[in-house]
Amino acid sequence: MRIAGNTFLVTGGCSGLGEACVRRFVEQGGNVIACDINDAVGGTLMDDLGPQVLFIRTDVTSTEQVESAIAAGVKTFGGLQGVVNCAGILGASRVVGRDGPHNLELFARVIQINLIGTFNVLRLAAQAMSTSEPNEQGERGVIVNTASVSAFEGQLGQAAYAASKGGVASMTLPIARELAQFGIRVVSIAPGVFNTTMIATAPQAIQESLNAQTVFPTRLGDPAEFAAFAQHIIENPMLNGAVLRLDGAMRLQAK
Repeated sequence: MRIAGNTFLVTGGCSGLGEACVRRFVEQGGNVIACDINDAVGGTLMDDLGPQVLFIRTDVTSTEQVESAIAAGVKTFGGLQGVVNCAGILGASRVVGRDGPHNLELFARVIQINLIGTFNVLRLAAQAMSTSEPNEQGERGVIVNTASVSAFEGQLGQAAYAASKGGVASMTLPIARELAQFGIRVVSIAPGVFNTTMIATAPQAIQESLNAQTVFPTRLGDPAEFAAFAQHIIENPMLNGAVLRLDGAMRLQAK
């Protein structure tokens, strides 16, 4: 699947990994539906990148809002060929903490946004792509989800986050198998720790600890590296049904 001339919906598209994907896809000649809840940054992104970007304020957990974003993008650009799901939250908390047990509403919110939100966008985008014309290789679309190394090595306080990302990882293969009949590929990236707003707000000691756990290069990942990997997945037709780590050989310790 080529980037140039095709249209991709990116959730969490106004910051971090999502914004990096938006900018890279535009640079490569693609059109992007940038979905986020940050209106101010969304407007700035459209001003910066021009008519190849359509910002739509979107809550990924809302069926109506996601459907509206897809419909607006198809109307503007003429179709939909791919999705990159980057919207997510952290929500760290211990199961038994100083103030009592893990807040159940917090756990549910992390699952709702990170896992159910990802599936919500995926299912609606897949429906839209399934009826489009395939390209010369029989492809109708590519879906790239964001899991995490925390799906496999969740740290203390990450029960909710690890569960949500583990769900994203686990559903990758069965959905890829199902959507193959439509010529739609599904791949999940499990990034290590990247230099995003989510991490930038963490204490310096935590950032240094995470740096040290990355074997090489010994630093936080650059969102541009995530975007480059997403582009390769989109362009390489043999990548399907896999959860691919992008982590500099990081293996998270317990804390």
